Amino acid sequence: MKKTAILLLALLAALTLTFGLAQRGSSGQVNIIYWQAVSILNPYLSGGTKDIEAASLVLEPLAHFDPDGNLVPVLVDEIPTVDNGGVAEDLLSITWKLKEGILWSDGTPFTADDVVFTYDYCLHPDMGCSGLASYVDVDSVEALDELTVRVNFSSSKPFPYGPFVGSNNGAILQRAQFEDCLGARAPECTEENFGPIGTGPFAVSEFRANDVVIFEANENYRDPERPFFQTVVFKGGGDSASAARAVLETGEFDYAWNVQVEPEIVEQMMAAGRGTVVTSFGPSVERLMVNLTNPDPALGENRSVYMGGDNAHPFLSEQAVRRALSLAIDRQILVDVGYGVTGQPTCNILPAPAIYASNANNECLTQNIEEANNLLDAAGWERGSDGIREKDGVRLSILYQTSTNSVRQDTQALIKQMWEQIGVETELRNIDAAVFFGGDPASPDTYQKFYADIEMYTNSFNGTDPENYMANWTCDNIPGPDTGWQGDNIQRSCTEEYDALVLQLSQTAGLEARAELARLMNDQIVQSYWMIPLIWRGDVAAVSNTLEGVAVNSWDSEIWEIANWRRVE
Repeated sequence: MKKTAILLLALLAALTLTFGLAQRGSSGQVNIIYWQAVSILNPYLSGGTKDIEAASLVLEPLAHFDPDGNLVPVLVDEIPTVDNGGVAEDLLSITWKLKEGILWSDGTPFTADDVVFTYDYCLHPDMGCSGLASYVDVDSVEALDELTVRVNFSSSKPFPYGPFVGSNNGAILQRAQFEDCLGARAPECTEENFGPIGTGPFAVSEFRANDVVIFEANENYRDPERPFFQTVVFKGGGDSASAARAVLETGEFDYAWNVQVEPEIVEQMMAAGRGTVVTSFGPSVERLMVNLTNPDPALGENRSVYMGGDNAHPFLSEQAVRRALSLAIDRQILVDVGYGVTGQPTCNILPAPAIYASNANNECLTQNIEEANNLLDAAGWERGSDGIREKDGVRLSILYQTSTNSVRQDTQALIKQMWEQIGVETELRNIDAAVFFGGDPASPDTYQKFYADIEMYTNSFNGTDPENYMANWTCDNIPGPDTGWQGDNIQRSCTEEYDALVLQLSQTAGLEARAELARLMNDQIVQSYWMIPLIWRGDVAAVSNTLEGVAVNSWDSEIWEIANWRRVE
C-alpha cells in the first residue's frame, strides 16, 4: 500500500508539472496587450471592442457563443428552448433559470433582480446605451422569483437570444453598485464604470484609463479551481506591430489581440520561436463608412448631424460618387499587402455564417477604373487643371480617417492612389485607437462623431444570428448630440424600406427565410454604398507557446474562456 501511495503521489506531481498546477491562481500572472487601450469597463457606455473584452473578465452574460457559434450557458444551467419549455410556443417570451449559489465578487448573491436592473439601466430614457440593439422588441423583463427571469417580447421573436447573451450587449450589472447611476448620471459614475463588480473569473484591482488594467482572481468565482491565473495585466496602447512583437519576439506578453501586421513581418517575428498566431473567421469586415451628412466645421454644433436628412453631404450624397469610389478599389491588392491568409476580398457587410452571404454584389471584386470614371463623367464631375474633379464649385476632396496602425495606414495609402486615378483628392488622417474607438462624448475624434468624409474600421457581431447587427442601421440608431453620440448607424443612412426589412426579420421564423431577409438587407446597404466593404478579416491573435487553453472566438469576446487559460513550460 505504501509503495502504491508513493507511486500515486509521484504521478500526481508529474501531472501537476505537465498541466501547470490545476488550481486557482497557480499559474501566476498572465500579460495581455491590446494595442487599443481600455478607456472604460462598462460595456454599455462604449462600443469599443477593447473596452467590451476587458470588461468580459469581470462582467458576464447569461450565455456565451462558443467558437462554432453555439450557445453555451454561463449564469444559467441550460439554454431555454421551445422543447424544454424555456421559450413560449408563441415565441412571445423566454424564461431563464439562473444557477444557484452564484455570488458577485463582493460576496453578495447574484439574483434575477440584477438582470432586471440591467435592462432598466440600458433602457432608461436619458441613457445613451450602446447595447440597445439587443433589446429590439423587448416589452418587459421581470423577475418571477430570485432565480427566474422572463423576457417578454412585443411580438413573436423567432430568435429570442438577444437580451443578456454574449459579452458585447449581454453583460449583467449589479443593481447594488449601479442603482444610483441611471440615465444622465451614468457617465458620471467613474468609480463604478472603472471598477465594476462582477460574477466573472476576475475582479478589478487597479484601473488606469487608456493605459493598464490589473485584475485579480475572483475569490468568489463559482468554479473553485479556476481561474488558473492569479493576476491579469491588461496593457493598452502602442500599435499592432509592437503588440505582436511583444509576444512573438520578446516574450514580454503572453497574448496580443487583433494582430494587424503585414504577413511577411509576422513570419519574421514567429521565427524567434516564442509564439504563434491563431486565426478564426467570423463576421468581421473592414469597411469604409461613408458620411451621408455634412462634416464641414463651419456648421458648428450641426457638424455631421443628421437633422432629418436636411444636412446632406455636398457630394457623398450622390450614389454615383459612392459607387465610383468602390469600383476604383483593388481589394485583392489590399489583402496581399496587409493581410495575407488572414483576409479575403469581400463585397458584403454580412459575409458569415455562409447561409447569410449574398452573391449579388460581386461587381466590387474586380477593380474597374474605366467604369468609375464613366460614372463621374456622366454625373457632371469634370476634372480641373490639377486633375481633381469639380461640380458647381465643389471639389471631390475627401478627408479619410481611421485608427493608427501600420496595416490601416498602408490600406489608406493604397486607396488614395487608386482614387487619384478617378480624379478624387484624398487627405489621410489617423487617430490614436484609444481615442478613435473611445466613448468620450466631448472628444471630436471618435468614430461616432465622424468629423470626416470617409472613415475605416472593422465591425462584427456576437453570435450567429445577425438580426441585432442588421438593426444597427435603422433611422432611430443614428448618433448625435441628442444621444450623447451613442448609436451604431455611423453613416447616418435612413430609409423606410430598410427599417421595414429590420421589422420583418424580427417577425420571421425559419432559418432560410431569415437568411433571405438578411441578404436583402445586406444588398440594400452595399448597393446603396452607405458602406463600402473591403476585406473579410479573420480574427488574429498572437499567443505565447507557454499559454494553454486559448480558444479564439469570432462570435463573442475573443478571450471568453480566460478562466481556462494556464501556463505550461
